[in-house]
Amino acid sequence: MARCEVRQLADRVHARSVAGTPGARFDAGMKTEKPDTGNIRRAMLRIEGTRLEAAWWGLDAPPGLVLLHEGLGSVGLWRDWPAALARATERCVFAWSRASYGRSESCALPRPLDYHDAEAALLPAVLDAAGAGACVLVGHSDGATIAALHAVGRPDPRVRGVVLLAPHYFVEPICLAGLAAARQAWEQGDLRARLARHHGDVAAAFHGWNDTWLNPAFRGWDVRGRLAGLGVPALQIQGSGDQYGTTAQTDALERAAPGRVETLVLPVGHTPHQEAAAAVLAAVADFTQRRLGVTAG
Repeated sequence: MARCEVRQLADRVHARSVAGTPGARFDAGMKTEKPDTGNIRRAMLRIEGTRLEAAWWGLDAPPGLVLLHEGLGSVGLWRDWPAALARATERCVFAWSRASYGRSESCALPRPLDYHDAEAALLPAVLDAAGAGACVLVGHSDGATIAALHAVGRPDPRVRGVVLLAPHYFVEPICLAGLAAARQAWEQGDLRARLARHHGDVAAAFHGWNDTWLNPAFRGWDVRGRLAGLGVPALQIQGSGDQYGTTAQTDALERAAPGRVETLVLPVGHTPHQEAAAAVLAAVADFTQRRLGVTAG
């Protein structure tokens, strides 16, 4: 499907965007205002012996959207977006914090270099614990990669589509530069203190992500050869000013799976769902309706 540009949404939404650029102050997507969490229900799940933080927003029904957070994310760091997504789609939204993130139990470090695949393999168990029925996976950054790898393997039959926000399929120089900036902010700035408000084991959260990506052995990580196996339709949303990746990432999936991929490029940085919330909500709600149908009532 042809690439969508932000101007195509202009008649439907008013998108306020803030472009992110390489070298900008590293903020991990964190804001200071109190989020509007809406109707939220919290629990701790046990997945293969590990206790994981989880939350549901919106309708008291099987989740129709399942959120997979970024490499420094968590349930809490989605902020008010899950509540907004639940309202926009009129569906239950579910999110969980992977091991070592948020209030979930920590995992052993260093992470294996194929940790994206390991997390993708856990998805059916997570969907079981969440009570999910037919659903769309919505992943951001690392979470988008995990969602994509699940969709190019043998996706759970409940998964009817994937939304991939700022996905990674291979390592780019711009990504390594962004990771180096994050490490500097951790070692010399206030990033550790700010992340500590959101993660019980902040060192494990940061090093499990940053050390793996900056490991020289990880430079050759590349899953582009597997993308042709995409088993469900996908919507990619990429920021043209993303400090961790370029449109070469989204182009890779378009080339590998023509006809099954829609791509929306917005003039924002690495967190399009925060920086252009209205445009992203409209695009995700439209994709979800096409994949899952109109909600009853």
